[in-house]
Amino acid sequence: MTPATISTTNFITSKLGTNAYSGSMQRFLRKNIQCFIRHMAFGLILLFSGLYTGLKAQQQDAAVVDTRLGQVSGTLDANGVHSFKGIPFATPPVGELRWKRPQPAASWDGVRACEEFGPSPMQAKPAPFAFWSSEFLIPAEPISEDCLYLNVWTAAPDPQAARPVLVYIYGGGFRSGGAGCPIYDGAAMAQKDIVYVSINYRVGLFGFLAHPELTEEAGGTSGNYAIMDMIAGLEWVRDNIAGFGGDPNNVTIAGQSAGSFAVNYLTVAPGARGLFHRAIGHSGAGFLPSQRRPLQTLEQAEAEGLLLAEELGAADLEALRLVPAERFVGAQHGSQWPLVDGTVIPESIFDAYAAGHQAQVPLLLGWNSEDILGGRPLGPKEFAQSLEERFGDRADAFSKAYPSDNEEVTKNSQNRLGRDQVFGVQAYTWAQMQARQSDQPVYLYNFTRQVPAYDEATRFGAFHSGEIVYAYDNLHTLDRPWESGDELLADLMSGYWAQFARAGNPNREGAPNWEPFDPESPKVMVLDTASETKTFADAELYALWQHYLSDGSYK
Repeated sequence: MTPATISTTNFITSKLGTNAYSGSMQRFLRKNIQCFIRHMAFGLILLFSGLYTGLKAQQQDAAVVDTRLGQVSGTLDANGVHSFKGIPFATPPVGELRWKRPQPAASWDGVRACEEFGPSPMQAKPAPFAFWSSEFLIPAEPISEDCLYLNVWTAAPDPQAARPVLVYIYGGGFRSGGAGCPIYDGAAMAQKDIVYVSINYRVGLFGFLAHPELTEEAGGTSGNYAIMDMIAGLEWVRDNIAGFGGDPNNVTIAGQSAGSFAVNYLTVAPGARGLFHRAIGHSGAGFLPSQRRPLQTLEQAEAEGLLLAEELGAADLEALRLVPAERFVGAQHGSQWPLVDGTVIPESIFDAYAAGHQAQVPLLLGWNSEDILGGRPLGPKEFAQSLEERFGDRADAFSKAYPSDNEEVTKNSQNRLGRDQVFGVQAYTWAQMQARQSDQPVYLYNFTRQVPAYDEATRFGAFHSGEIVYAYDNLHTLDRPWESGDELLADLMSGYWAQFARAGNPNREGAPNWEPFDPESPKVMVLDTASETKTFADAELYALWQHYLSDGSYK
């Protein structure tokens, strides 16, 4: 008997007391307690041994997949989901490859272990702000220009499985973000028989800088490297995803905020044509120019590039490529947003859809009731005056839609105005133009669930990006006081998203019917603890916005 066992039995029998039982009874108890402890210790040994053996078995059973560049291995979780993280899909865009289209990655010998995310794109260090807690942010490290990696989650790395593929594109205003954010985990979607892929792309000046010398070097265009990165990632999916159990002929692209803008741009990018077959956009599109997102031409972006070179003291392109990466973070000049460059993006999104040049694929689109990015709060008089100055002869109509009767009303109007012009009318116009120019269905949603909060400091309602963890069944990745209704909504939404990826139609048995969008009688699926299709109440207001933002050209 071990000293620990003796000590434990002595402690227990000492607590029984010497007067309560006879010596024989104490000896009986001591013997049986010792036996119990020995059996318990043996059981614990078996338990931990089994757990260890199970973990080892999982590691041993993790699949090895052939790609065109070499073999990769990943990890296997307790639910049978294989994950492969940090797979290179292009050569690191560093040195002479800074601000060039992504180049093919080099092949490798042997099996490449892909068990951790690759570096996030070059950007400022992550720090929580507004309603974006750490779960919405990239890991603190590594952050690097060497960032062109993607990740795959699958329940069946079998070339015969032919499962639908969903490629997720992150948000972050095109200046930040990365595929390694906790809320983008793909395991739950893989359990729904979706092969889930998340890709990195260059952000900020590394993803969008235009400059006359870059235009000359590339034969007539510059900027939009981030869009090219996404296309390269989709080409990798086309060429390799079958080995992971995915169907390269059934690929859905999806994204939120800047990721949704990216999806919107990819639908009009000739280089992306045929690489995806459905598209999902959460809170973002670029149809109508706004104060936050004015349309930018190549010439304007080149002029910004010259100002950046001057700001950083770089005499020419060669000197710019020698500037340390960290100095570009926080720079005041240079393009950091997609532009109409005539090549990667040949024409504006509005013009492309008006002419029917967009990808003819089913769409699932929407925005949140509190899709608000903030801004300086205005008082009633100041807000009313701003409407007069901005909208001119249309000011009366906008003032009725966004009243300023008192402080609370004004605050609500200012928030709704920002949401409507930046997110709402953009997605609504996307739905309208696709429905009028395509025979492919469109499904429109409004996410209105007030995301649970611990206190007033964490109460942001249906905030911008709050829907992501519901759509991909990832409530477990976000620290909120979830309720049973949230679990049900996550199951409903992720089921819609998965079914849309399968068939281009989100409807499934047992779920509320989601009617396709009809521009003549617009309806929207309201996603909340009670979800249903409703008539879109703001159709007239959004028509006013369309007329104003398109300078009357929208019909």
